[in-house]
Amino acid sequence: MERANPTTNRITRSRRNSKPPFIFCHYNKYLFPSIIEAGVKLVLSLKKALGEVKKEIAGKQIVKENAQNDMRKALSLSKHAILLIHQKKTRDAEKLVEKAKRIISELNATSEIHPEIIHGGLFNAALQEYSEANILLRLVEDSRFATPKEINVPSVDYLLGLADVIGEYRRLALDSLREGRVKEAEQHLKTMDEIYVELMAIDEVIIFVPELRRKCDVARRIIDATRGDVTQEVRRSSLEKHLKLFEKTIKKR
Repeated sequence: MERANPTTNRITRSRRNSKPPFIFCHYNKYLFPSIIEAGVKLVLSLKKALGEVKKEIAGKQIVKENAQNDMRKALSLSKHAILLIHQKKTRDAEKLVEKAKRIISELNATSEIHPEIIHGGLFNAALQEYSEANILLRLVEDSRFATPKEINVPSVDYLLGLADVIGEYRRLALDSLREGRVKEAEQHLKTMDEIYVELMAIDEVIIFVPELRRKCDVARRIIDATRGDVTQEVRRSSLEKHLKLFEKTIKKR
């Protein structure tokens, strides 16, 4: 008869009496619905936040598109006004400049709410063209320079527009030469020189506004070309005058 092993019996009893490992899983019928509800609220709050962001971005996009259209319109009106001034249609030019003024005022008002949308390259171009049209119109009509405060534009845009007026005055000078008004052309050349000299005198602005330096360099070449044209016409006119005088002298003799 086989004898029982005390050690084996102890292990067997220990295994028999041991309980399987207990994994705690407590179910609460009130806990799970509250978790689901909290998750739904979280998703809804996220959608609400993103909806507000989407609405704000869409609104800014509309403002941006409208502003860009207005800037292009102001730019076009100013360019057209300058052409009318050369055609001696200053009254019509006044009307276009006034329309551009209203658009610029509206854009300035919008810039207080959305400065990041309004201020940029296109708006600066519109301001410079608007400044140029105003300055040229006041010079032709009243023989005076419009001020930045008068036309409500920033000083830098005013100066850049003023530099462009030199090119418009070359066109006025050439028109005067073609029509035989040499003295008038000389006066236009003098005005070009005065603008250039005064712009070059403000060194601080030239240093901090690179675009002004470039425009002044272009203006210098325009002035030199205009001086050559005026000088040539003055000499031709003088020679023609002397020839006529000589012919009269010959006839008298």
